[in-house]
Amino acid sequence: MNIVPLVDEGLGNSSYFVSLGDGRALVVDPNRDPNPYLELAQRLELRIAFALETHLHADFISGSRELAAQGATILAPSASLLDTAYQGLADGSELELGGLSLQALATPGHTPEHLAYLLVDDARPVALFSGGALLPGGAARTDLISAEQTEPLARDLFRSVRAELHALPDDLPVYPTHGAGSFCSTAADGRRTTTLGKERRSNPLFTAVDEEAFARTFLDGLGSYPAYFLRLRSVNRRGGRLYGATLPALRPLSVDKFRQHLAKGATLIDARPFTDYAGGHIDGALGIGLRPAFASWLGWLVPENRPLLFVLGPEQDRRDLVRQSLKIGYENLVGELEGGMPVWRAAGLPESTIELRGVDDELAGTPLDVRQASEWALGHIPGARHVELGSLARAAATLPPGPLTIYCGHGERAMSAASLLEAQGRQNLAVIEGGFEVWEKRSRPVASR
Repeated sequence: MNIVPLVDEGLGNSSYFVSLGDGRALVVDPNRDPNPYLELAQRLELRIAFALETHLHADFISGSRELAAQGATILAPSASLLDTAYQGLADGSELELGGLSLQALATPGHTPEHLAYLLVDDARPVALFSGGALLPGGAARTDLISAEQTEPLARDLFRSVRAELHALPDDLPVYPTHGAGSFCSTAADGRRTTTLGKERRSNPLFTAVDEEAFARTFLDGLGSYPAYFLRLRSVNRRGGRLYGATLPALRPLSVDKFRQHLAKGATLIDARPFTDYAGGHIDGALGIGLRPAFASWLGWLVPENRPLLFVLGPEQDRRDLVRQSLKIGYENLVGELEGGMPVWRAAGLPESTIELRGVDDELAGTPLDVRQASEWALGHIPGARHVELGSLARAAATLPPGPLTIYCGHGERAMSAASLLEAQGRQNLAVIEGGFEVWEKRSRPVASR
């Protein structure tokens, strides 16, 4: 038996490829693109026999159906009520897997149907796949179903984890799905895996004096999350479109075709690095740089089902852009401007610029911090106004008039914010290159409240 984590750094999630020791493999909470799992199986000369789901995911489209199309059996909570063929599991369900045993543990909280899975070898627990029930330093959020269920699910989380895991050994390795960087997680630290003993010593699920204390602290720690989280559970229940191992290519479009789609109302995403966007971009383009977090911000800032056009640099990975878009259900990818901005300029078409400023430059007008509330609370530029990037489009009218100097951690989110405000007609915008991270390194003044 061997467990290989496959980490999606952008979404902050992990899936797991488990060699069962009999020529078969099991994949836990697979991402939509089946290629990493199929390639690993081929390299190890194994057959993927099972795709195991801990819960209905809100932050990505599951790849279980893709693996099922390759011959795997989907194992999932019975209460997930999938529209596709699957073997339903419930609390106490046990499967024999070539000398290993998989035991289902009811751990509602992150979602009502949530199951964790204990892998047992010769009566000895060897791994716990905890999904969102137990993370290093925390647990996954409980507010993705409804406001009315948020507190009851937090209490379910506390009770179920303590009840189901109390008899398991301290040295048991824990393999969570959500982790640091995931908007599904709360209070998770930077570790991707942990042990049950470490969590018993430090995780609020175990250290809180009682259910009331845990619920109060846990609910206070819930931050914002992308709007697409509210629809992907339904997508995963009915199943997304199947693509197989060959992802669609991003179609190149001539300037004329590109402008025709713009005129019809397509949303334009400029995915180049934010410094390139600052130097010149098409009017109205939303700047979301292609990086590991691209999918999260695409899903947060762009309404679903919109036809999408892209501007990219010559060396950027088109396949990665397509993969990231598809994994959160953005499938109407019309194409990219063939030749990019040089072709647009050569045609004499208009473009706009955003000023970049260094941390040592004089700030123009009001500083605007677009980081998450948790980042703001740890320190910010004195006198700054705070609006999270995900809320900026709705809050733009409340910003003070005059110039704005926008910043985030490094610069990418700040440029997205500048592009949103520019599209609404705002002028005199600047972005701090290097963001708050460089501001702190230069020992510039920092406010903490």
